[in-house]
Amino acid sequence: MTTVTPSPAPPMRGRAPAHSVRFGRADDAGELAELSMPFVRSGALRERPVSLYAARAADFLVAVGPGDRLEGCVGLCVYPAGPAEAGAPAGVLYNFCVAGHRQGCGVGAVLLRTALTMARARSLGALFTATTGGGQLFRRYGFTSTAACLAPVSWAQSLDPRRNARILARAV
Repeated sequence: MTTVTPSPAPPMRGRAPAHSVRFGRADDAGELAELSMPFVRSGALRERPVSLYAARAADFLVAVGPGDRLEGCVGLCVYPAGPAEAGAPAGVLYNFCVAGHRQGCGVGAVLLRTALTMARARSLGALFTATTGGGQLFRRYGFTSTAACLAPVSWAQSLDPRRNARILARAV
């Protein structure tokens, strides 16, 4: 048997420098709100007060770039198992956004892969999200359209029907 030590992949042209992902902290609240604001203005995200970001900071995975600036975030909220989940809790991904200057650089993919890893580590049965966009990134990672009745009830009931968001899900 021959073993080879893998060498690092060559840097990809057009890609931004590497970024790290960590859990959010209460002191990230203002920056989370600022990062989310362009998406709120476009109608892609619901507006949330800074106090809510501070209270739920531990829900967030944040991508940190140069200068410790947040370049993306996604919240992962865990819901107890309902009848449709066959005993496993479910997760909901929310407030997923990437700074405009970092879109297309892989920040969203890194956040989504990390969220999937966290979901597996927490033994979640499924992940859900709602999107007003095309959901292409979610679809690349195995999410498909689903019915609201299969999602955690309290989350599904909190969705604003005027936004016409589509619910996507995938088994974990």
